[in-house]
Amino acid sequence: MKVLLYAEAKRLLSRSGIGIALKHQMEALKRANVDFTLDIDDEYDLAHINTVGPGARFLASSCRSRNIPVIWHVHTTAEDIRNSFLFSNVYSRYARFSLSRIYSKANFLLFPTPYTEKIVRGYGVRVPGAVVSNGVDTEFFRRDEDRAKQFRKKLSLTGPIVLCVALPFRRKGIHDFVEVARKLKEYHFVWIGSKAIASLLPRDVKKLLKNPPPNVLFPGFMPQEELVGAYSAADVFFFPSYEENEGIAVLEALSCECAVVVRDIPVYEGWLQNGVNCLKAESNEDFEAAIRRLVEDRDLARDLGQEARKTALERDLIVVGRKLKTVYEDVLRKWRKS
Repeated sequence: MKVLLYAEAKRLLSRSGIGIALKHQMEALKRANVDFTLDIDDEYDLAHINTVGPGARFLASSCRSRNIPVIWHVHTTAEDIRNSFLFSNVYSRYARFSLSRIYSKANFLLFPTPYTEKIVRGYGVRVPGAVVSNGVDTEFFRRDEDRAKQFRKKLSLTGPIVLCVALPFRRKGIHDFVEVARKLKEYHFVWIGSKAIASLLPRDVKKLLKNPPPNVLFPGFMPQEELVGAYSAADVFFFPSYEENEGIAVLEALSCECAVVVRDIPVYEGWLQNGVNCLKAESNEDFEAAIRRLVEDRDLARDLGQEARKTALERDLIVVGRKLKTVYEDVLRKWRKS
């Protein structure tokens, strides 16, 4: 069995969640001893598609004509398009219909969470599918005090650190992040995420990036080695996103035993539990209280971090690789019988 892992515009998406998910699939399949290729001109038994652009749609049509089954990984929904880049809200009005048509062309669907499956089923898509986490490399993303010191030194940080890792989208809660930072002036707030997309952002987000409060830093993109240091140095990982299909950065923070504060949204139901492996909140006032509580109560932060690590281990890439292998084998077996 040989699988094509496909995503268009890989260089452009390399610093996005889809790009990271593709890298995770590659590593997960290596660990599961599944042969794969990234070359569409190669020979393969099954296509695993991660994007929804014209290249992906052309590949799906080509596979059908060559009698090759298609698995489509649902990383994109109309809901998570909103409040992202310029004109994204206009596009999201039509995305529900177009995504429904696209995903219905697959032989099988993969969903990062039950929440994402519920969303897509609401579009009327009836293609069979399964939930498989995007996963996290728990061996790589583990607490590292040396890297934590390097991170603090690089950014000249001496006080409590509140961290977020995400593209600077309105949907990710960047305005709330800054607003909470204004109330907690004694803490350092650091938002790590590529600013290369600044030209695609609304004016109000550009203004935040250019003129943040004194205690807020936007250092831009950082490689994964430095991210380990950031998660390890942070007193709190604050992720105020309004809409996610899973949240790879959340998984990374959990894996590094960082105390996590998230918005109480449906995607986390069933795997993030308030007071067990994270704290959840709905308003900026509650975010402020939760962050202050974790900074001041290091025993609680430690306990949440230890439980967070257990949650991450359930989504390790070894586990993901085994699940993907099972899905591939089942799809191929049923395809060959049909």
